[in-house]
Amino acid sequence: MTDLAVKHRNPVRWFVLAALVVLLLLLVGPLLVIAVNAVKSPADYAANGPLSIPGSLYWDGIVDFWNRVNFGQKLWNSFVTALVVAVLGVVLSILNAYALGIGRVKGRVWFLVFFLVANLLPQEVLVYPLYYISKEAGLYDSLFAIIIIFTVIQSAFGTYLLTSVYTEFPRELLDAASVDGAGKWRTLWRVVVPVSGPTLAVLFTFFFIWTWNEFFLPLVFLVSNDNQTVPVALGVLQGDRMMDATTTSASALIGILPAILFFLIFQRTLTRGIAAGAIK
Repeated sequence: MTDLAVKHRNPVRWFVLAALVVLLLLLVGPLLVIAVNAVKSPADYAANGPLSIPGSLYWDGIVDFWNRVNFGQKLWNSFVTALVVAVLGVVLSILNAYALGIGRVKGRVWFLVFFLVANLLPQEVLVYPLYYISKEAGLYDSLFAIIIIFTVIQSAFGTYLLTSVYTEFPRELLDAASVDGAGKWRTLWRVVVPVSGPTLAVLFTFFFIWTWNEFFLPLVFLVSNDNQTVPVALGVLQGDRMMDATTTSASALIGILPAILFFLIFQRTLTRGIAAGAIK
């Protein structure tokens, strides 16, 4: 009976493995094509097409793109914005969720409904009010405005998620901290935050990547060339008639590479956070 079950399992395993390989090729294939064309000369591209292997490595496309848009500055703008938003978004989410999930403030259900609705609003609805407020506050065309906007947007999602986690937080730990004489503030940072560390790491990773990839609001609010982020610089450059195929591929490769590297660096943290949430 066991041998029969194994025989039936083997075809299924091979089918699943083949499906996963096909899915991996569909996901990685376009990235490989972009990477190959980024180091291919325009003449090689015109003669052999986008799917050919370059005869020699051609780095002028990457260098030309880097210098044309001052990509180092754009990279720094995106990194600072994404990092600050991720940190502030997680901190604000912790404070809100602690009050709603553990503090059980009055009207917590309505607060949660508010945060849920805030997550469902499209960014197009927020553009004009945010534009008017930033103009009146003198924050238009500054990274500070983008940091404030995305911190609030990301923390709305973080608050909604963390509140559901903190609602089920072990009361024994809170009671033990209270018996030891810890106040609410000390309990938050010495007990609640360390226990929920894996979930917070997941939030931080998501906030960073989401903010890094944002295009629409930075396009509206960052009009100066020195303040633009990587997605905005890529979007503006795509309309340049002087762009050839290799430079376009180089811009796409360099633009997405930092986010991929960040994800790979924090992949273990992300996996642990998701596994910890599943176990709880």
